[in-house]
Amino acid sequence: MPVVNIRRIMKRKISIFFLAAMTLVSLSCTKRSGYVRIEGYAQGGTYSVTFNIAGLDKDPVEIRDSVESILRKIDYTLSGYNKNSVLSRFNAGENVVVDEMFAEIYSMGHEVWEETGGAVDVSSAPLYDMWGFGFKSGAFPSARQVDSVRSLCGMGLCRETISDLIGTDVEPESIYVGQQGSAYPRLNYNAIAQGYSCDLVARYLYSIGVRDMMVNIGEIFCDGKNPSGVAWTIGIDRPEDGNNDLGAKLQGVFSVPDGPHGVVTSGNYRKFYVRDGKKYAHTIDPRTGYPVTHSLLSATIIAENAMLADAYATYCMVIGLEQAKAFIQSREDIEGCLVYDDEGEFVTWCSAGLETRKVQ
Repeated sequence: MPVVNIRRIMKRKISIFFLAAMTLVSLSCTKRSGYVRIEGYAQGGTYSVTFNIAGLDKDPVEIRDSVESILRKIDYTLSGYNKNSVLSRFNAGENVVVDEMFAEIYSMGHEVWEETGGAVDVSSAPLYDMWGFGFKSGAFPSARQVDSVRSLCGMGLCRETISDLIGTDVEPESIYVGQQGSAYPRLNYNAIAQGYSCDLVARYLYSIGVRDMMVNIGEIFCDGKNPSGVAWTIGIDRPEDGNNDLGAKLQGVFSVPDGPHGVVTSGNYRKFYVRDGKKYAHTIDPRTGYPVTHSLLSATIIAENAMLADAYATYCMVIGLEQAKAFIQSREDIEGCLVYDDEGEFVTWCSAGLETRKVQ
């Protein structure tokens, strides 16, 4: 049975993946039963969508084009790497026209910030940027700098919703509810955007009648059965330094529970900086302004959609092992798998409804 690896696929040549997608689809364009896989390049990596085409009126080529149209729309609206995106122009202080996608993810970001007590904060872009530059240059920010930047972050300084602004030309300052003269908010959706992207693609697939699907855009959304007629199987990479080949070393695999679910893993082990013999994680706690320091190496969350799984996986990586366990156990609507370091040994903890199988 094929195992889908949950970690993000590294960027490769765009032309190879578009060619692969076109080849796969062209072989299946007359099919009206069985599974089809389309794949390509998106959001700094690759995407793949595997689904059962039985009973659909649309052919795979049309479905592929629609999926890629959705991904282009997401890039144009929410990408922090595309300097011409709505988000990038908003963060640069330019007026932007707010669309439904921008307003929806903004509201989701506010809800997640409130639910996590500020541990997942989409308005902390200045904080993430400050530490990011610090990691690259080896010059960490001072306590004074951290406090200064942190005071300008927090969705509590922003309007709760901007749905009333859809279709209008918006000044960044207009959503700020902080003190007069303060800097306008700068947003970063890295903690939820890829999960949200999976959900949008899944929405489209549901709308055309698909029920058996796996959407993989680094994060995962799946429903129904895989081509073997059983639950989708997910692999979790072993969280050790240097394990950069996806699927080469797995900590374990598990079958996704019945029904629609988002499945997301967040981890620190591939993103860290060592200074004076101490390892600093790239996960920043917006509440303190500093990198986290705990034994939790990766958190995998299964939730009702991929956006929430994405947010909750990040939340677990911020709050650490014991609080993450308590959080997962307190929720009947999610399952979780945590991998942590116990004196040099990798230990796996899973919630009651999730069982992982070791890989030999």
